[in-house]
Amino acid sequence: MNTSTKTILVVDDERDIVDLVKYNLVKEGYVVLTARTGKQALEQAQHHPQLILLDIMMPEYDGLEVLKRLKQNERTSHIPVIFLTAKGSDVDEVLGLELGANDYIVKPISIPKLLARVKSTLRKHVESSRTPALPLTIGAIEILPSQHIVRVHGKETFFPKKEFDVLLYLAKHSDQVVNRESLLNAVWGSDVLVVDRTVDVHVRKIREKLGRYAGYIETIKGVGYRLREPA
Repeated sequence: MNTSTKTILVVDDERDIVDLVKYNLVKEGYVVLTARTGKQALEQAQHHPQLILLDIMMPEYDGLEVLKRLKQNERTSHIPVIFLTAKGSDVDEVLGLELGANDYIVKPISIPKLLARVKSTLRKHVESSRTPALPLTIGAIEILPSQHIVRVHGKETFFPKKEFDVLLYLAKHSDQVVNRESLLNAVWGSDVLVVDRTVDVHVRKIREKLGRYAGYIETIKGVGYRLREPA
């Protein structure tokens, strides 16, 4: 990947963190924009960075509010976001991912880990946008990957990014048993530390949204999951 063509927006109200992250990204060949408040972040996002590193605790708008507004704006909704935050509870992580964040890094920041996550997120974003994927239909579930749309029995149902990615991966391997490790590597990446329970939480939320079609996702005890239309 030619990083010199990639622009990254770094948002944090702590100058030391902004300077540290910017220095290391520039050293890797990225173009870096910065912002110190939520309002500035939304303004800088109009310059169309390829990735946003976003703190949660900030003045004016916090990171969660910024992410909501980014996803509601057609011009910025496609930009991948990685949260940088001192918050480390499961609740914060799940909330951020449900709103559409691509990844989540807890401070203090490990620069090698940060750079690996940045490269992984950019790579996945490029790969997913290269060719529009064909719609997938499994019984009452219809998935339109390129538009990030899921219809359940004809009704459009919103799935946050990670849940969408998990469902899509299962759909691409319908009728097959998919183990948790394969799901973790496909959706979160092999260089991201995520526990098996994270997969189980996302599958539970997917089932809730599928409603009476939740049974399409079978739990294969001790292995993983299988998506198929019940006979």
